[in-house]
Amino acid sequence: MKSNKVRLISEDGRRIDGRLPEELRPIKIDIGVLKNADGSAIVEYGNTRVLAAVYGPREVVPRHEELADRAIIRCRYRMLSFSTSSERKSPAPSRREIELSKVIREALEPAILSNQYPRTAIDMFIEVINADGGTRTAGITAAAVALADAGIPMLDLVAAVAIGKLDGMLVVDLNGIEDMNGEADMPIAIMPSLGKVTMLQLNGVLTPEDFKKALSLAINSISKIYELQKEALRKRYLTVEE
Repeated sequence: MKSNKVRLISEDGRRIDGRLPEELRPIKIDIGVLKNADGSAIVEYGNTRVLAAVYGPREVVPRHEELADRAIIRCRYRMLSFSTSSERKSPAPSRREIELSKVIREALEPAILSNQYPRTAIDMFIEVINADGGTRTAGITAAAVALADAGIPMLDLVAAVAIGKLDGMLVVDLNGIEDMNGEADMPIAIMPSLGKVTMLQLNGVLTPEDFKKALSLAINSISKIYELQKEALRKRYLTVEE
């Protein structure tokens, strides 16, 4: 994060894209979009668009990586070459992509009942089609519903959002400009029905009071995303049954 001389919150309390501080971007969730995957989903947070595909449980390759008591969970996060509006991204995995692959896997692992599938692998592939802030949070939300679409037993869905600080004010669901120029960014993932935080990161500085308020904003926003996840799953399987 870096300080920005351009005002990100207008005098009437509106953000650069017209939203109020506690307002999410329009969120869209489509499930079962890939025929050849066991589970799949596309999630949009505003202009950020992420595709998640899940394969498994399946045989572990190479075999020496398998675990006798549970499935191994693997995740690859990747930004497609055309996903950014600046310079074209190299197709080779970057250091950030490797890091976020690990972050997303660790955010989802607590929800997966991996002990039901020993000596197998569950693979998650997350492709960022268009990046405009919040790619890791959209990726977690997408992968969670893709796991459910694949029939993977889970304790709960996982949903995620980023809380930021702009011009001294806490806001929900940062877009790309806000993410690059704000004072702080706190991505958080939660299993809502269990009230369990599975990921919390902070880039920047928040006071203890700001942190408590940011956590409250995140819980409220994630509860809304959680309802969208459940509605998308209901729509998917009601359509299949019909």
